[in-house]
Amino acid sequence: MVTIKDVAKRANVSFTTVSHVINKTRPVSEDAARRVNAAIADLGYFPSDVARALQSSRTRTIGMIVTTTSNPFFGEVIRGVERACFKHGYTLMICNTDDVATNLVAYMRTLFTKRVDAMVVMTTNASPEFFRRLGQIKRVPVVAIDAPAGTVASVFSDDSLEGGRLVGEYLAAAKFRRIVCVSGPQSHPRMADRIAGLTAGLGAHGIALDGDWLIRTDLTMDGGLKAARDLLARPGPRPEVIFALSDIMAIGLLHGLHDAGVDIPGEISVVGYDDIESAAHFFPPLTTVRQPIADIGASAAEAAINHLDRGVPLPRSTQLKPELIFRQSARRVE
Repeated sequence: MVTIKDVAKRANVSFTTVSHVINKTRPVSEDAARRVNAAIADLGYFPSDVARALQSSRTRTIGMIVTTTSNPFFGEVIRGVERACFKHGYTLMICNTDDVATNLVAYMRTLFTKRVDAMVVMTTNASPEFFRRLGQIKRVPVVAIDAPAGTVASVFSDDSLEGGRLVGEYLAAAKFRRIVCVSGPQSHPRMADRIAGLTAGLGAHGIALDGDWLIRTDLTMDGGLKAARDLLARPGPRPEVIFALSDIMAIGLLHGLHDAGVDIPGEISVVGYDDIESAAHFFPPLTTVRQPIADIGASAAEAAINHLDRGVPLPRSTQLKPELIFRQSARRVE
């Protein structure tokens, strides 16, 4: 195996000069740097991450805990985090909890054992108490995505209150009155904000939601499918529009309504939330609130890296702006 001493011998420089060129710890002459880089290329030398970590007490690794990598939303957030890590020369280590609380604790310990420099947490079972304990166990920067209120970490999300309000404004302008909202679990931190925004947007036009308008289900396609079947089995008039608080549930709704022969949007309009990459490719293409998913992940990772590399304080809370994207699943305003 090629060592740093081999590089120094080939470049005819000292061991410490090679170290300074690799780690950028001290300026060296252009000629010496050129010879060192040429020797590295000729010999195929790769610096040892373990040795560098022992010398600097840094691994240049960021750990990320997520609920599941199979959900397209999480996948797009991860892509943003990975993009920022690659840009700044960091490695990303991803741990998938599968929404199991014991896995969350086990992976937290694993990441500490691997000596990560910072942590990004995005999981539905990470409570404020978890983040408090996390801060007590080890002092590494922690950034959280879509974390609940009271979280003692730097939190990144979209402005879900504004996203819900955009939908409420649209529903009022389109003159919808029989409105149903399909939500994930009440414990999910963004669900309450989206519902509050929806009711505020409608309330600004004097519209109040009537009857059994809120359905809670799993944040999955199967949850959306079940909600569609339950809605269609209800007696009385069908809803004019269904607002699903995530695209994954909205896609399940589209399947359930299509299987029952419902004309979308002729009989029932469907609006989602997230604008995952596949939302535009379902039939009919989904009208939805676009949150900048990958940018949220990238912003969280950039904040952690700026804190590590330049001492920039972590922001308390960062919200990115959503926008309403019209496609064929919902009736347009006339």
